Amino acid sequence: MDLTLHTTSLPHDDPDASLAFYRDVLGFEVRSDVGQGPMRWITVGPVGRPNTSILLAPPAAGPGVTDDERRAITEMMAKGTYGWILLATPDLDATFEKVQAGDTEVVQEPTEQPYGLSDCAFRDPAGNMVRIQELR
Repeated sequence: MDLTLHTTSLPHDDPDASLAFYRDVLGFEVRSDVGQGPMRWITVGPVGRPNTSILLAPPAAGPGVTDDERRAITEMMAKGTYGWILLATPDLDATFEKVQAGDTEVVQEPTEQPYGLSDCAFRDPAGNMVRIQELR
């Protein structure tokens, strides 16, 4: 079997704020932007890596999602416990400084973890946890 990660998704509750974070703060390129208002599906990804993407999507937009499930998802997003992603960089300190300068909510400054990696963490505008590890 030959598999690769192509696209993962994260919810957004403000597409413009999410777009600004992933494009302007993290430096990802916009691959597509479909829909309007809060019902926008925005695909972003690292420059020079066209086969790896993040789909920023409206939460609970599917027809099979109940009102109770929508409320639960909204509550979890507000607490920052619904979505998360793990990114990597060769220079964690420089990346941390750049992201922090983007007026982003810092969850954890660069820290050497007991499992042998250094990482930091932020929340995106929708409350998703964005952890960034240093490649070694």
